[in-house]
Amino acid sequence: MGLWKRTPSIEAVNARLLDGAAGQFGIRITAILSDALQAEMTVGPQHLQPNGILHGGVSVVLSETLGTVCTVLASAEGQTAVGIEVNANHLAMVRPGETVRAECRPMHAGRRTQVWQTEIRRADGRLACVSRLTCAVLDSGSQA
Repeated sequence: MGLWKRTPSIEAVNARLLDGAAGQFGIRITAILSDALQAEMTVGPQHLQPNGILHGGVSVVLSETLGTVCTVLASAEGQTAVGIEVNANHLAMVRPGETVRAECRPMHAGRRTQVWQTEIRRADGRLACVSRLTCAVLDSGSQA
């Protein structure tokens, strides 16, 4: 069996994201590959820190969204995921109006914990942020 244990659908994932933080920030899943998830987000005024560039916390929201979706897709039916640790290195600024593209790949896809790395790139291809998320895999109905 491949990485994904569920049949992923871009449309279904995007519909699920609409009502939460990802929807508020305009995060859109663009591709589900055999070993990665890709997304994009156009940077607008709601994404900026006081100096007028992409807020690092928004990059973390993008990373945690992708890593959590990946964990759910890589887990068995009846399981869910919660983030338990996230870090990010911000390497290049992103200006308003740019569309960033992100790709999330597994570092470890275990039965109880998973670690995902997301690279966020500017429109010119330069790496703007690299982030790592660790998720706990829980049986649905479990408390974290």
